[in-house]
Amino acid sequence: MWLDRDTRDTITKWWFPYAKKHKIARNALFFVSDYQRSYPFGKLLGQVLHTVQNNKDEASQQAVPTGGLELRFHNLLKGKQGKRRLMRSPRNAIETGEIIALPEHGADIYLTINHYIQAIAEEELAIGVKKCKAKSGWAVMMNPRTGEILAMAQYPFFHPPEYQFYFNDPEMIEHTKVKAITDANEPGSVMKPITLAVGLLANEERKKQGKPPILDPEEKVATADGHCKGRKNLKDGVVHPFLNMYMGLQKSSNIYMARLVEKIVENMGNEWYRRILEEVFALGKKTGVELPSESAGVLPTPGKKHPNGTLEWSVPTPYSLAIGHNMQVTSLQIARLYCIFANGGYLVKPTLVRKIIKTHPDGKEEVFVDNTSPEREKSFPRVLPAKNVETVVKAMKFTTKPGGSAKRADIWGYTEAGKTGTGVKIDKGIYNERLNSSSFVGFAPADDPVFVLVVTMDEPEYHFIPGIGKNHHGGVCAAPVFREIGRRTLEYLGITPDDPHGYPPGDPRYDPEKADWIPETRRLQEMYEKWNKSAEKI
Repeated sequence: MWLDRDTRDTITKWWFPYAKKHKIARNALFFVSDYQRSYPFGKLLGQVLHTVQNNKDEASQQAVPTGGLELRFHNLLKGKQGKRRLMRSPRNAIETGEIIALPEHGADIYLTINHYIQAIAEEELAIGVKKCKAKSGWAVMMNPRTGEILAMAQYPFFHPPEYQFYFNDPEMIEHTKVKAITDANEPGSVMKPITLAVGLLANEERKKQGKPPILDPEEKVATADGHCKGRKNLKDGVVHPFLNMYMGLQKSSNIYMARLVEKIVENMGNEWYRRILEEVFALGKKTGVELPSESAGVLPTPGKKHPNGTLEWSVPTPYSLAIGHNMQVTSLQIARLYCIFANGGYLVKPTLVRKIIKTHPDGKEEVFVDNTSPEREKSFPRVLPAKNVETVVKAMKFTTKPGGSAKRADIWGYTEAGKTGTGVKIDKGIYNERLNSSSFVGFAPADDPVFVLVVTMDEPEYHFIPGIGKNHHGGVCAAPVFREIGRRTLEYLGITPDDPHGYPPGDPRYDPEKADWIPETRRLQEMYEKWNKSAEKI
């Protein structure tokens, strides 16, 4: 099967004299032309593209897809074979006769993927996975205004022409999945900006009712006591006696988020809180991206029971949801969530397809899909007021600056905003603290983003790195990969640095008075120290 041209010519050169010598019809041995997939970029985008099997379906003589876009769009890609009358004679070579039916090509599918950015993402992701010794890793980059997916990378890679190697190995077959849409894990602290946004929405609702707000970003909140209703005490990495909203996100405080969601539930109710997570942020719903096997994730529902009879939603559930526990979310869903903050408050629909066009034998074009029209972007609903988005983004900018949980995500020379997350995975029915799904999600430039990027490391090695921190935390294993993919992408796109003084101390370009968000960070730190040092003395 699939001889190359040189091999065919070698066989023919031997066969013709042999057939003549032994008086055998020379067309007793003949070759049939066929087609196979070509991958000019090799492994690039392998899991998303997938391939078709070498052996075709015997009845239809159509190729059989193995997954990915090949499977999703098989009916449009496959086309139709033509028919030609063939006349064969023992004394003559094969003669071609009249054409009975013209062949019909399949449709052309134009993707949103930028292959340069995809190559950058795959290269940096591979470096990151190896460095933190993770089981695997993946990254999704989206245009926050259109929902177009610019890159969807995964490591270990999948090389489509070698699909048999993967599918015949139980340990390798999982690397053929598009894990950004199939693997739903607890997101951890990447949910905390969502919790802040929910609190601000509660303010809006209470304002309509003539009631006072429940969230004041500047309010001094006691956060030393992690006692919560119905669950064990929550803890922060460091005890913080007092925090406001900006400090709470910068320090990634579980207790601050718990105090906030406590107010949300007490004033608005569990059903309202859950409805906002589902209807505004589309949690627990598939994104509808053009790939098979997408997971909807898991969002608990009040009153609904698990198969074992226990309630999905109990007293401590809101506290868990506020910090990204007791729920499951895919990386693509996370990217969509952060597009809301990056585009000013709109819920986009992710897509991998720009256009699908089929050219018929008569030359006429038929457009099946066109996602490039301005009407598509205009159809995205506004789910957050612009001023609420501005407040949350302001808080997220503190996380990548000194004192923040994600300073290793700082793209030098550019502004960015984002959040780390370290989710604990379930192993054999129970949480295993040594198995994590760790991530960083953010966007850049912060005030006029060209991309939203989420980087996920699956099961990074569990250990402490002296002078750096815990290897398995999102701020250590995923944030640097975000930085490098983001930096190289911005440079490739020709985006002018919007923070020319934002470099590490010691770099000649660094100016703490002019670098973006450094003066604000310093003032926040001074307030934090004033509040908490006085509390320590008491």
